[in-house]
Amino acid sequence: MNTTENDNQNVSDFDAALNEVTRDIADVGAVEVITTTAVHLMSAAAVKCGLADDAEGQTDLDEARKLINALAGLITAGAPEISDMHARSLRDGLRTLQLAFREASTMPDAPGSGPGEKWTGPVA
Repeated sequence: MNTTENDNQNVSDFDAALNEVTRDIADVGAVEVITTTAVHLMSAAAVKCGLADDAEGQTDLDEARKLINALAGLITAGAPEISDMHARSLRDGLRTLQLAFREASTMPDAPGSGPGEKWTGPVA
């Protein structure tokens, strides 16, 4: 195979993989996409708050703040769409992260100013 044929084959393989992923995403319901995204944000925020088993050197509260803010916005906006059953557990996880952030911070935010509290209200 020459270079052009090789490039064409690579493009064809990529297009086939993209079509497969697109079909897979089309089969996933919105509730699952929202909750899965929230869980990924929670996991990343937990690591950045120092809650991972091997957290040494991974704690980064600036990054955790961003992740918790995004998570709070997603949960607040998505809650009416995903049912109370799903939203309740996500809110519990968010609250746990907000409290962990406050505990890990050497200079705690004022009540109502912590990460995500713009959407959730003060967490204590």
